[in-house]
Amino acid sequence: MSRVGKCIDNGPMEGFWGILKRERYYGKRYFSRDSLVKMIEDYIEYYNNRRLQRKLGVLTPREKYEQYMAAA
Repeated sequence: MSRVGKCIDNGPMEGFWGILKRERYYGKRYFSRDSLVKMIEDYIEYYNNRRLQRKLGVLTPREKYEQYMAAA
């Protein structure tokens, strides 16, 4: 997650894991490691490609990235 000596990387990742736990983990039970890993993989795909975010102008991270690359 974070590079050595670059603690600024930690904040966004802590925020992401907090959102994941709040939206998909708390209140649920996972009976196998595989089902938990699958949930995390599915959530990362959802977060990047379908979850709208106000801080990005009501776009998904993928849409914002594509806008950025088109402008570069």
